[in-house]
Amino acid sequence: MTQSPALPLPPPKERRRLREAASLTRAQLASRVGVTSETVRGWETGRSTPRGRKGEKYARLLHDLGDEAEVTPRQESAVDSDDPEPSPEAASARRSARARRKAAATGRKRPAAKDRGRGPVTVPDRSRTPVPHGHRVILAERPRTKPPRRPDDAVTALTPDQAFDALYAFCAPALVRQTYLLTGRRELARESVERAFQIAWQRWPEVARDRDPAGWVRAMAYECALSPWHRLRPRLRLPEPPPPDAFDRALRDALLKLPPSYRRTLVLYDGVGLGLPETAAETEASTRAAVNRLVHAREALAERLPELADPETLHWRLVELASIERLRAAKPPVVRRGGERRARFWTRAAIAFTVALIGTTALTVRTAPTHYEPPVPPGETVQGVPPPVAPGPLSEKEQKLRAKLRQEQQGGPDRLLPQPR
Repeated sequence: MTQSPALPLPPPKERRRLREAASLTRAQLASRVGVTSETVRGWETGRSTPRGRKGEKYARLLHDLGDEAEVTPRQESAVDSDDPEPSPEAASARRSARARRKAAATGRKRPAAKDRGRGPVTVPDRSRTPVPHGHRVILAERPRTKPPRRPDDAVTALTPDQAFDALYAFCAPALVRQTYLLTGRRELARESVERAFQIAWQRWPEVARDRDPAGWVRAMAYECALSPWHRLRPRLRLPEPPPPDAFDRALRDALLKLPPSYRRTLVLYDGVGLGLPETAAETEASTRAAVNRLVHAREALAERLPELADPETLHWRLVELASIERLRAAKPPVVRRGGERRARFWTRAAIAFTVALIGTTALTVRTAPTHYEPPVPPGETVQGVPPPVAPGPLSEKEQKLRAKLRQEQQGGPDRLLPQPR
């Protein structure tokens, strides 16, 4: 999956010399290539070797810096000389450099939209291809214009709010489009990116010290977008309006039918343009597993859409699918205040739950018995006791005895009867 760059790479010391001659820092060179400053440090010290598309882009950039370094001294010597007119060597060098840049620009054109669906289209290496005219958005997190150079004290003087807003403005537009390719839902893509940045704002000291804050936020946004709990939300069960173009609809459906891990690997490698080691690290897999996922994802897409067998064509189709939706992220202050409100809500909810738990515990302790009370045993049936007989009607013999006793005179002294006065 990796290949050596087409242009020869200079030695590690020469790489550093060319960068310093162009007055570029490691971070600026890394932003141009699309890697981290630590990766550039490893390339300049010789600890690692540039490979793949990033290596080709790095080699071309060093070659351009070498050409500029050759032309600049000649121009300066022409200016410093007594003759105000530039020398023929400097003029020819400038013309040759301009001709090389023009030839490279004319040879790097993307396929037209009318050729869509007519079979495989040959597209050059996208690492050297600029953003096409009419498509102002891209999938990679990189600035559209070269940022102005600022001294180190100006960078360190940024407040946390300003640093967060700068990171959000740098990454959010591209992240919304990447998460749309993962989920196929516009609103879910925005929510995932906002939630990722809210988590980043809550853990800002950790994110600010990370060597790749954009990668940290991207991994969190992908996790939020691919969460399996979204299927339980009733609002997300309704289908969204599909893209207007038939090919874009077919590509979106084919992406959504891939497993989440395959889809994420494909978007990172063919969409964002990360290398295989960076893709494997971000997906928490080995490089061999990332290669297998990428190969199977490409085969599944090529089986459904044969015109996407070329990786470069696949890249531009992904860019078009993400760009046609015109997805826009919220403003940084809105996301930051939303994260703070969410944090306050959950903090107050945790405090209220804790107070309720303490009150319930205190009530239980107050009303609980202080001594042991044995339970009342269940009743037992007593055997051998005759059942009680209720009074009933007298028999004939009993009636005769009662009449006889009433008729006979009672024995003993006469009964005393009260006399009236």
